[in-house]
Amino acid sequence: MFLSIRRSLGPLLGLMFLCLTFVVCAAEDAGKSGIPHPAEVRLQIFNRQIMTLRASVLGMTPEDRMQRARARIEQQLEKPGRHEVGLSHVSPGVLVQIDGSGSFYIAPEDVDPFQQETLDSVSRQAQQALQLAISEYEESRNLRSMLHAALYALVATLSFAGLLWVVWKLRRIVMRRSLIFANAKLAELQDVGSALIKRERLHWLILKASQILSWGLSFLLSYQWLGVLMSLFPFTRPWGEQLNAYLFGLVLTLGGAILKAIPDLFVAVVIFGLAKLFTHAMGRFFDLVKNRQIEVDWLDADLVGPTRKIATIAVWLFALTMAYPYLPGSGTEAFKGVSVLVGLMISLGASSLVGQAASGLILTYSRVYRKGEFIRVAEHEGTITDLGMFTTRIRNGMGVELTLPNSFVLNNVTKNYSRVVGGDGFVIDTKVTIGYDTPWRQVEAMLIEAASRTQGVQTHPAPKVFQTALSDFYPEYLLICHAIPTEPRPRAEVINLLHANIQDVFNSYGVQIMSPHYLGDPGHEKVVPKQDWFKAPASSE
Repeated sequence: MFLSIRRSLGPLLGLMFLCLTFVVCAAEDAGKSGIPHPAEVRLQIFNRQIMTLRASVLGMTPEDRMQRARARIEQQLEKPGRHEVGLSHVSPGVLVQIDGSGSFYIAPEDVDPFQQETLDSVSRQAQQALQLAISEYEESRNLRSMLHAALYALVATLSFAGLLWVVWKLRRIVMRRSLIFANAKLAELQDVGSALIKRERLHWLILKASQILSWGLSFLLSYQWLGVLMSLFPFTRPWGEQLNAYLFGLVLTLGGAILKAIPDLFVAVVIFGLAKLFTHAMGRFFDLVKNRQIEVDWLDADLVGPTRKIATIAVWLFALTMAYPYLPGSGTEAFKGVSVLVGLMISLGASSLVGQAASGLILTYSRVYRKGEFIRVAEHEGTITDLGMFTTRIRNGMGVELTLPNSFVLNNVTKNYSRVVGGDGFVIDTKVTIGYDTPWRQVEAMLIEAASRTQGVQTHPAPKVFQTALSDFYPEYLLICHAIPTEPRPRAEVINLLHANIQDVFNSYGVQIMSPHYLGDPGHEKVVPKQDWFKAPASSE
C-alpha cells in the first residue's frame, strides 16, 4: 500500500511543478509589464530568519506565501525522526524541501536586486537557515538538552554575579587607594586651599570616575551575560546571536574606523600643532611689543592685547578650516547636519553680534579711549575698567559698574576727560552764573581760589575760568581744572569738595551765588563801578 501511494504521488508532484512553472512565468511577465509587487516579508521559523519573500507566486502575495510556508513547515516537523532539508531546482526558481516534500518556493524575484547575490546563493542560505531552525526545534524537544542548557545558564548566572561582585569590590579598593594617593600629593602642595585645587573637588572627581567605570563594566558584563543566556536555549538563541553580533560588530566597526582614521587624524594633529607653534611665536612677538623692547609703526603697545586675541582667533579658525576634511566623521551626514545647524544659528544671531564686535574693533583701534580713563557717554560717566569686544565697562563716581554696549558707545558722543591731562587723572569742570553787578575779575579769582583749596586738584596746569555766555540776566562762568585720582570714586568726592570750596570762598568775600531773573526793571542799572573792578581777591596786575 505504501508503494502504491508513493507511485501515485510522483506524477502528481510533477504536474504540480509544471503548473508552478507556468504560474511563475506568468507572474514574471506581469512584473515586467509594470504591475508593482507587494511589500516584502520575512519568513521566520522558531525566531530564526530563513529568508525574505518579495515576489507573488500563483496569485499569492509574499504575506500569503509566508503564512503558507510556516504552516507547511510546522506540519512537516510534527512527524517524528530527524528531518533533512534539500533543494530542488524547478525552473525558473528553487523549491525548498523537507524530507523530499516541498516546503516553500523561491522565485527569482525574491533575490534582492541591490545585493550581489544569485538565486543559488539565496537558496543555499535558506537551506542552511532552515536546517539550523529544525535542529534547534529538535533540541527544544529534547529534555536532556534543555536540562544541560539550564545548568549552563545557572553557571553563567553565578559567574556573572561573581564578576559583578569583583567589579564593585575593585571599585572600592581603587577609589580608596586613589584618594590616599591624591591626599598625599595635595599635602605636598602649598596652594591646596586655592580655587584651582580643592580637596573636595578632587574627591568628587575620583568618585564620579570610579562610578562611571564600574557602571560601564557592569553594563558590558550584563550585556554579555544576557547574550550568553539567550544563546543557550533554542527558542531565544537567534536573539542572543544578534546581541553578540551587534556588540562584536560595533567593536570591529569602531576599531576599523579608528585605524582607518589614524592617517587623517595625524594630518589634523600636525596642522593644529603648527597652529600652536605659530600662536606661541606671535605671543612672544606681542610680549616684546607690549614691554616696549621692540617698536613697530603699525602696532602700539596699548593695542597689543586685542590684536593678540584677534590674531590668535584668526590662526585657529584657519587651522580648523584646513584640518576639517581630515577630522574623523567629517564626511558623515550627521557631521554635515550639525555644521549646517551651527551655521544657521550663527547666521540668525550674528547680526547684533557682528555689529557689537565691529563697534568694539572701531573703538579699540581708533583709540577713542583707554582703560583707566574717565569718559562720559550720553548720561553715563565713569572710569573705564574693562574694554571688551562687545561691551565697555565703566565705574561711576558712586562705585557702580555700568556695562555699555559698544554699538551704543559708537552711536553717541563720547567725552574723554582724561585725554588732555597727559597722564593719570581727568578734567573737572563746573559752571556758575553770577549777576552782572558782580565784577567778573572777582568771580574768576574766587573760582580759582576755590580750586586751589580743593585737595586733588593740580596746580599745573593751573585752573582756568572761561565766560561761556553773556545771557540776559547773568554771565556764565566755566571753571576747568585737572585732578589726579587714585581710584574711580574720588572724582565725585573731588567735585563735592570743589563745590563746597566755591560756596565758602564766595561767602567769605560777601558775594551771593544767586542768578537774577527778570520780574521788572531794576531801580538802577546793574553795573559795576570802576573803583570796584578789582575787588578782592582780584588783582589789578
